[in-house]
Amino acid sequence: MTSVRLDPIDLRILEAVQRDGRITKLALAQKVGLSPTPCWMRLRKLEKAGIISGYHAKVAIRALAPIATVLMEVTLASHRQADFDRFERAIRDIPEIVACWSVGGGVDYVLKVMARDIDAYQRLVDALLEREIGIDRYFTYIVTKTVKEEIVLPMAELLPEQP
Repeated sequence: MTSVRLDPIDLRILEAVQRDGRITKLALAQKVGLSPTPCWMRLRKLEKAGIISGYHAKVAIRALAPIATVLMEVTLASHRQADFDRFERAIRDIPEIVACWSVGGGVDYVLKVMARDIDAYQRLVDALLEREIGIDRYFTYIVTKTVKEEIVLPMAELLPEQP
């Protein structure tokens, strides 16, 4: 939990830069109702506190090529900390694995994999299995249609209300 106390203006700043990371200092200040210098100082405070961890462009990869998106559930054979560490180290270096979540429940991890096609995905899985990183079983779910994929976090719904 951060020690930075956020007020409504900070939340408006976060909302604005999530929607447009290239917003100018002046436009941001106008949008949140501050003059440019105090707005810039608040933005820098949010960056230094690690609340804003970067600025990124959203690339429409499917405009360039037909990409296969696959969700993969992974269960490890053994559940010692060293087994989790070995698996996590291995998947961090694989660029096609664009997200990995350690989860509770019937499986250990859920991965989001983006590959050129299903054959490329299967070759990636075969390579993972050959590396012997502790995978006991896995299940594959091919994404056939993206219904919703938000990159803007709903700040007001996620954060506790401020007094």
